[in-house]
Amino acid sequence: MSTPAAQYAPGPASADGVAARARGLTKAYGSGETTVLALDSVDVDIARGRFTAVMGPSGSGKSTLMHCLAGLDNVSAGQVWLGGTEITGLKERELTRLRRDRIGFMFQSFNLIPTLNAAENITLPMDIAGTKPDEKWLDQVIDTLGLRNRLKHRPSQLSGGQQQRVACARALASRPELIFADEPTGNLDSRAGLEVLGFLREAVDQLGQTVVMVTHDPGAAAHSDLVLFLGDGRIVDEMERPTAEAVLERMKRFDGIRGQDGLRDRSAGGGPTASEER
Repeated sequence: MSTPAAQYAPGPASADGVAARARGLTKAYGSGETTVLALDSVDVDIARGRFTAVMGPSGSGKSTLMHCLAGLDNVSAGQVWLGGTEITGLKERELTRLRRDRIGFMFQSFNLIPTLNAAENITLPMDIAGTKPDEKWLDQVIDTLGLRNRLKHRPSQLSGGQQQRVACARALASRPELIFADEPTGNLDSRAGLEVLGFLREAVDQLGQTVVMVTHDPGAAAHSDLVLFLGDGRIVDEMERPTAEAVLERMKRFDGIRGQDGLRDRSAGGGPTASEER
């Protein structure tokens, strides 16, 4: 069910049911006339144990939202919580420890260490932290991702899809509270991309993880439980139980509205819109 932007607000939820949340989240770059408002007073709840996709056109703020929720970027205003911990205002050392211990990351580039084999890449963050993995959990992750026969292989000996599976296992290995995936299928062919999306879906359904994925692909978004649509730094709509067709139709509608706004701005003698400048 979609909700108009002016009426959008996260529903009430107990702290146990929310993996991350933001209130009045604002992120601005630059100052004065060159200020770009990447996020405009965003309120959002990320439900625990669900797969949430974040979509929007280029410059809409979707990656910025992920970075702020993950503590990778400072906010200009507002508050962000990971579980019951407010992360806005934490010192960099505290943020580093929080990201290491409580958050998993997947990116478009796999970020594997070429001199380490798959098993060593998977446990690398815990090795650096000086902690030991839960062997039972790690075995479950490895088997769920189908990596048992690839653990001794280095990245150069793995396909792109296999490398992203290793990256997924690394994100899951410490059993984090929240996994952020930024365009995780961007460097994969369609078959490998579907496999990785299937594994993320299994991580939620079978392993009880919480996943937030930034994507531009309606087919990828269709694997999620909820799609949040961003436009000009605000959450403008949402969709439960998405299908690729419904997501594509919604995106086309947004593009049409943005195009009409741009025409009105130019016909009135104005310059490019903020979105176009970004």
